[in-house]
Amino acid sequence: QVQLVESGGGLVQPGGSLRLSCAASGSILSINAMGWYRQAPGQQRELVAAIISGGRTNYADSVKGRFTISRDNARNTVYLQMNSLKPEDTAVYYCNVRGTERTRYYSQYDAWGQGTQVTVSS
Repeated sequence: QVQLVESGGGLVQPGGSLRLSCAASGSILSINAMGWYRQAPGQQRELVAAIISGGRTNYADSVKGRFTISRDNARNTVYLQMNSLKPEDTAVYYCNVRGTERTRYYSQYDAWGQGTQVTVSS
């Protein structure tokens, strides 16, 4: 099993900043990709940012230039630095980690965090 624990959400004023963290633990042989998704009430879940094993990143157009995804390989942790926050960034943010488990069959895993609320409001 692979478990994810998220932290860092909260209430912030427009223009403010937050940093989300997601720590993975369990039977991890390798991590192939880490990402952040978000879902606002009544809306579809969308990919916000992702980083793959080689370090390449991609972002949703709506957050380019404001958000930065990064990772700490030694700690199996991914971060999302969110700057210049806007009310439309308000959503529940979910961490996603994909990779290979440390088992005899080298099974693939696709783990999700519990979600953390980000609210941007004056």
